Formats: sequence, structure tokens, C-alpha cells
Amino acid sequence: MAPTILMTDPAHFEVDYVINPWMRPEDWHRDAVANRAAARAAWTGLAAALRAAGARLEVLPGAPGLPDMVFPANAAVVLDRRALLARFACAERRPEEARFRAGFRGLQARGLLDEVAELPEGLYQEGAGDCLWDAGRGHFWAGHGQRSLRAAIPHLAAFFGQEVVPLELVSPRFYHLDVCFCPLPGGELLYHPGAFAPASLAAIHERIPPAQRIAADAEEAGLLCLNAVALGRDLVMARTSPRLRAVLAERGYRLAELDLAPFILSGGAAFCMTLRLDRSTAPALPPQALATLPAG
Repeated sequence: MAPTILMTDPAHFEVDYVINPWMRPEDWHRDAVANRAAARAAWTGLAAALRAAGARLEVLPGAPGLPDMVFPANAAVVLDRRALLARFACAERRPEEARFRAGFRGLQARGLLDEVAELPEGLYQEGAGDCLWDAGRGHFWAGHGQRSLRAAIPHLAAFFGQEVVPLELVSPRFYHLDVCFCPLPGGELLYHPGAFAPASLAAIHERIPPAQRIAADAEEAGLLCLNAVALGRDLVMARTSPRLRAVLAERGYRLAELDLAPFILSGGAAFCMTLRLDRSTAPALPPQALATLPAG
């Protein structure tokens, strides 16, 4: 079956406030008309690249005054057709919760999800941006310390009935796990070591052998190319460095590199702009089988 990916229409996207170090409203408003056109073009290019990699898209409408709805990765964690909705730490994003709740209830009514649940009030956890399913290892990795609370992790584990490995994020620049940590379908991990507390970095190294670690330096992570969508051997991502391009190609990955500059002005890129609705605990294919698949 084709991967099913949720996106949000970018009609209301802009950079109008600052809730992370990437956000530069002054750059956006210097030429808002041109930036809106560039954002629409970048979003359309991302949608086309995802479809070319075999994905089927579901698109929710955005809403005036909620520019960051364009990043649905933060809306929920989804596994086995069950969605646990996010709660946002920043006041600017909390009005998104009702909009996404309605959108997910609509997906449930159409049979794309079986269950839509909510976290307790005040227990901030910002969706798949801070809770990544590692299909090959059969567990979640969960970021905390910036925008999601460690106290939310037991709720994730209980709701999904899966192991959740906590990872403490120590840099406001890498405010969500998905901007510095990308498990790949072949078993490798693309990550920026400098984003993690020492104990969390040790936990990563304990679970992932050196041969499977692809470390990005601060400059490479600053391209937001680690915020990538992996579909089988296809990686859809913001433009990366020559070094990472070569390393990933050597590992057998096909890169679709996109100009996502308008969204990077807000601190998000390809993964942030998507949410997989079809992730499953079903056993993953072995890495050697992935080479024959257009998407997964």
C-alpha cells in the first residue's frame, strides 16, 4: 500500500512571531508577497516529490492567524491507525489544537484512523516532531527538554503499548527531535550529536552501532536537511551538504533535495510539513529488500 501522508495547505503560512531561534519575521515581512509565492511553490514541490516517491497525500486546510499549522508533524503521534493529539507548549500554537482535533476526527470518520485520543491538559507533547517511530528497532524515540515534557513519555508508552526511549534536547536551536534526528529505513541513523545531553547521546550510541550512525555537524544540521521524509530508499529533504549527499548515496539512498527556504525561516522543513498516517508496528522489511522498493 502507498504511504499516506498528511499535509496542511500553506495559504495562511507566514513568519509572524518568534518561538524558536530560526524564526525571522523581519525577513519574511521585507517582501511578504514574494515569500508567500515562494512558500506555495516550495510546498507544491514537496508534495510533488512525495507523490513521485509513491506517497498518497491528504491535505487539511489551514486557518488565518495559525501560520504554523503548515507543520502537521507537530499535530499528533500516529501508529497502527491510532492518533494521540499534541498539546503545544507555546501559546501561539495552542489554538491549532482545536483545528487539528477537528481534522483528525474527520480522518477518523472517513476510515483513515480508528481512534483519536488526547493527552491531559497541560501535558505538553508536540506530536511526531518529538516522537519518532523507529520501525527497524520497534520503538519510539522521544525528545524532551525544549518543547515537550518528559512527563508525557509514560503516556505515549501506555497509549501505544510500545517502548519509548527518552532523549533530552539541550539546544533551543534543535527544539524538536525531528530537526536533529532521522532514523532511516535501512537501519542507519542520521543525527546531530551536539543536540543531545550526554546521557541521551550515550543511549543513542548504546542502541545504534557506529557503522549505522551518520553524524551531521552543526553546519549541516543547520540546513535542516535532517528534517527529512524517508520513503523506502527515497529521502525527501531540504538541500544538504555535499558530504552528506555522498554518504547517503553510498548507502543506497535516492535524494530529492528541495528549496524549502520559506519554511526554514520558521524553523521547519520536509518532515515538519508532513505526518505519516499509516505507520505500523508490522515487521519492517529487511534493509536488503528496501533497495527494490520505490517507497515504503
